[in-house]
Amino acid sequence: MSRLILVRMGELKISESPDFLGCTGLGSCIGLVIYDSQKKIGGLAHIILPEAGRNGNSPDKPGKYADTAIPKLIEDLCKAGAERNQLWAKIAGGAHMFSFDTDIGRIGERNTEKVREILKEIKVPLKGMDCGGKSGRTIKFCLESGELKIKTFHKGEKIV
Repeated sequence: MSRLILVRMGELKISESPDFLGCTGLGSCIGLVIYDSQKKIGGLAHIILPEAGRNGNSPDKPGKYADTAIPKLIEDLCKAGAERNQLWAKIAGGAHMFSFDTDIGRIGERNTEKVREILKEIKVPLKGMDCGGKSGRTIKFCLESGELKIKTFHKGEKIV
């Protein structure tokens, strides 16, 4: 019997098929899935900010920041039996939710850039993404198929 495991802001969770991982209310945050399609083990992080060290933030929740969530997610996946060289990623979110053009106003863009930069640096292929725009999203990742269903508010659903 499959379960839907919800990942709240700043959290990260892992599971395996036949479960689903999901996030609701992704605005400027990033929903990052890292997955081993051979073992059907995956994890989801609900990333709020790009870096733990910026502006004196401390890494109290590793899932909260891109630079701590990604290594922790990979570590947890490998402990659960995933193969490091089989991992790939999908991302969604990173919307421009604020009308002002400052670092805070660009947080969705900064989150997207940081996640993509780290994935490239550590050689985890990015197999799909749906980022940007001005609308929030809800995501649901199927650990059986590797499909990421994305519902964008006022714009419908798609699968990446």
